[in-house]
Amino acid sequence: MQSTTTTVIAICAAAALLLVAPLITLTARNDNVVQENVKLIVNEFVTDIQNTGVITTAKYQDFENKLATTGNTYNIDIEVQHLDENPGKKTTQANYTKIGENVYYSDYTTQVLNQLNIGSSTGSGKIILKEGDRVVVDVKNTNETQAQTLKGSLLGFSSAGQYTISASSTGMVNVNGK
Repeated sequence: MQSTTTTVIAICAAAALLLVAPLITLTARNDNVVQENVKLIVNEFVTDIQNTGVITTAKYQDFENKLATTGNTYNIDIEVQHLDENPGKKTTQANYTKIGENVYYSDYTTQVLNQLNIGSSTGSGKIILKEGDRVVVDVKNTNETQAQTLKGSLLGFSSAGQYTISASSTGMVNVNGK
């Protein structure tokens, strides 16, 4: 009788492993695919800003909508570094690329969103950048992915505070925006 109970337990454990292992692998692969898509979306957004020199409300909302199609929620951090040419320097405009001669000042996420009229009505809905300005975009998921949930519930791993899906891109504006 005892060998029958052991056999039944062994069969149940084997069946569970045959079901759980592929499921965890499949969800982890899904996270990898989503990770690559998010990287592409972030790079596309930054490249568009680099090539046009403009950030608009429509561009930002399209960026948010593309991220939402991945099925996760994200924390988006944007930093716009404006090139502030030192008015006291004695060089010409054509020679503005000297190292150490230029200073940047930054607008961060809240300031950028205010200028784009997202969450406020005080901005113009458009940020015009000039050649040499920099844009930094950092995206991290805020919810647990399916793989994190499965690993947590089935294997006892805690994923609190871990970002499975994140992407960052930085670019320098190539043209003066209009």
